[in-house]
Amino acid sequence: MGTRVPVAIVGAGPAGLLLANLLQREGIESVVLESRSRSEIEATVRAGVLEQGTVDLLKEAGLGERLVREGVVHHGIHLRFDKRTRRIDLSSLTGGRSITLYAQHEVIKDLVAARLRAGRAIEFSVRDVHLRDLEGDSPSVRYRRADGTEAVVECDFIAGCDGYHGVSRNSIPARSRVEHTRAYPFGWFGILVEAPLASEELIYACHDRGFALVSTRSPSLQRLYFQCDPADSVEAWPDARIWDELHTRLETDDGWTFQEGRITQKNIVAMRSFVCETMRHGRLFLAGDAAHIVPPTGAKGLNLAVADVRRLAAALAEHYASGRDAALDRYATDALRRVWRCEHFSWWMTSMLHRFPGEDSFHRHLQVSQLEYLTQSKAAATALAENYVGLPWDWTNDNGGGLQ
Repeated sequence: MGTRVPVAIVGAGPAGLLLANLLQREGIESVVLESRSRSEIEATVRAGVLEQGTVDLLKEAGLGERLVREGVVHHGIHLRFDKRTRRIDLSSLTGGRSITLYAQHEVIKDLVAARLRAGRAIEFSVRDVHLRDLEGDSPSVRYRRADGTEAVVECDFIAGCDGYHGVSRNSIPARSRVEHTRAYPFGWFGILVEAPLASEELIYACHDRGFALVSTRSPSLQRLYFQCDPADSVEAWPDARIWDELHTRLETDDGWTFQEGRITQKNIVAMRSFVCETMRHGRLFLAGDAAHIVPPTGAKGLNLAVADVRRLAAALAEHYASGRDAALDRYATDALRRVWRCEHFSWWMTSMLHRFPGEDSFHRHLQVSQLEYLTQSKAAATALAENYVGLPWDWTNDNGGGLQ
């Protein structure tokens, strides 16, 4: 038996769940399909540095109650190089804007709860998902439910929010997809550790041995990363080796240190940049990681997904309220302006802070010079701060011009 809704959403990550909630506020019904279980999506620990605009949108949509209560607001970040630390005051450079640390899986918990509280279901653990008739007027999604029964959703539009490895992007014929990719010759080794707060704000460290990052999850749970070979295995890094590497890369001339603790999680994160410029194909619209991937250095992944679905939700609302499709027709073009800005910022941060295999002393001096300039020039620091806290939603005009 088939179901008919205006919008079928494939993927219950931040993009798909936020889109469903935003559409519901506009009175637009949707179905959300997810290949994983609820416990899986709520337990997958990922970083969460939320831009000012992301926080504001979640609050305006009635989805930010726990975020406001438990999120940690940061007004600056620290750049560490040559064994010294310099602070970038984000708020003073951007008219009071800030970032909030609130893990991505916590955002997902809030969005799932809001969806279910509104009496709207999410179909978890679905399999064999197929997108049909994308170029016609009546697309559909066929899939198998968790109990093995087959089902079909007929709709007006499909939102592909199922990530880089999902079915949505690959449902667009290869000849029609315009894609760009860059793989980085390093990864991030991440640990979750039970230890006291190491820093009140994030520390981005550039060391001769490679990049390191100090973050936090709570006063007693810290997240630390360091650059590693992407071919490394977790087993090759016993605790003692991890602590030795982190102390080496994070030490300063003034004796700063951090307290070790019990490591509860280890993982290696691949580093790549990817853009599928074909963010629309017929009645299919891509959003979030289905359309683009950024290295985590710039903290843009979740925020870019939020920007996509904010734009898509508004365009769909206009379609159903007035029948006008101008915003839907501009969706890919308008979204890509922000996508490429975030791709550039993430690439720039990554290139400035990491050691590249085979680089010479000339390249290393260029990195240090760039970091020194950032911490001594208000104009340079402002450019970093504006991008880091998030540019205004409509920071380009229709002709791709400058800041509004």
